[in-house]
Amino acid sequence: MRVGVLVSGQGTNLQSLIDAEAAGALGPATLAVAISNKPGVPALDRAAKAKLAAVVVPHAGVSRETFEDQLVAALASHRVELVVLAGFMRVLTARFVDRYPLAIINTHPSLLPAFPGIDAAAQAIAYGAKVTGVTIHFVDASLDGGPIIAQESVPVLETDDPAALQARIQQVEHRLLPDVVRRLAAGQLACEGRRVRAK
Repeated sequence: MRVGVLVSGQGTNLQSLIDAEAAGALGPATLAVAISNKPGVPALDRAAKAKLAAVVVPHAGVSRETFEDQLVAALASHRVELVVLAGFMRVLTARFVDRYPLAIINTHPSLLPAFPGIDAAAQAIAYGAKVTGVTIHFVDASLDGGPIIAQESVPVLETDDPAALQARIQQVEHRLLPDVVRRLAAGQLACEGRRVRAK
């Protein structure tokens, strides 16, 4: 299964996938391309260092429709079968999502449906939550609302600020995301309505 990774920033989740592939831990999944909506971000450097094809599809100055058409073209040119949103900071429309049914996944730094959207670690602290975590889910047209594939909890410590909590959340993301990609590529997961189960 050929995987395209959409990124916008540091690329630490992309790095976790690169490292897993190098270690033979992605099973039948192959990283085909990294696509950034922003030029010059560290994620692109990570891709280049790994000799992974890297493409910039800028969102600035173009319509959402044009941007998504260019994304689809870039994914198609690399024959991508599974799209992974790894710190990708653009909301995708139903028009895009419908082209890849149950073939787009996202990692989100909370236990959804709690704390969707941006700054989830800060949201958890502000709310006084004792536990947050990581969710990996299929992407649909809603905001962080698609069927949940995997979740793992992370405690919120009394001493946490958003950066400290986010760092611990990322440690879990970096372990969980490659495992989910491997299981999807191996055909080990089935989605029935909102329920995702092992096959």
